[in-house]
Amino acid sequence: MVNETIPEEQVAVPDNANPRKRRNQPNRQKDPTILHGHRVVTGPELRATFVDSPGPESHPGWFSRRLLHGIVLALLIGLIVAGLVGAWAVMNGVIRFPSAVASSAPAAVCPTAVFDYTPNNKIKVNVYNAAGRSGLAKNVADQLKARGYIVGSVDNSTTSYSGSAMVVSGSSGEAAAFNIQRNVPNTDFFQDQRADASVDIILAPGFSALVPAELVDNTPGKLSCPRQDQRIADNSKLPVLPPPTP
Repeated sequence: MVNETIPEEQVAVPDNANPRKRRNQPNRQKDPTILHGHRVVTGPELRATFVDSPGPESHPGWFSRRLLHGIVLALLIGLIVAGLVGAWAVMNGVIRFPSAVASSAPAAVCPTAVFDYTPNNKIKVNVYNAAGRSGLAKNVADQLKARGYIVGSVDNSTTSYSGSAMVVSGSSGEAAAFNIQRNVPNTDFFQDQRADASVDIILAPGFSALVPAELVDNTPGKLSCPRQDQRIADNSKLPVLPPPTP
């Protein structure tokens, strides 16, 4: 077997096998996005991360919802303001509730009590002329004074009542009203909320004259109030004027 010796100068040695040559070789170019094995986030990527998300204005129906919320809020504020104004008006008497007045009044039926004839000199009476005839209230007031009544106010008024006269009192003046009805014929009794026992006579177009003094019936009896569904009146206005008779 023949050993062939290859000359040393003919043996191919890789360049990188030579340490001296490796030191002289230029370094390979490094990836700038890698640092110590970790990826470096670039500026554009960082800015893209912090881009603002779309606002609520970009959502469909956003304007409609805002408009609806605004309307609801305005209505609520309006209701609150109206409630405050209404409460102030009620507390200051600007608004009155007739149902509240009626609820505190005696039952809306003609009193069933039997009354004795109260002496004339125990009764205070106010006379109002709603008949449209000049001097009528004074004339009747003078006649009542002659019969011993205590006459209070004497004045003119208006009414849609078409009977003879309205006799008006509070619950404490029912006996006195009974007396007046015996002296003024064909009257209707109405009740209001006054606390005293005074009585109003509202002379209507149907009034003609008082019952002659010698013919007055002074036996016990009941009040006459045929218009039972309209008897309770509001004493915030005097004289009391009931609604028109159907």
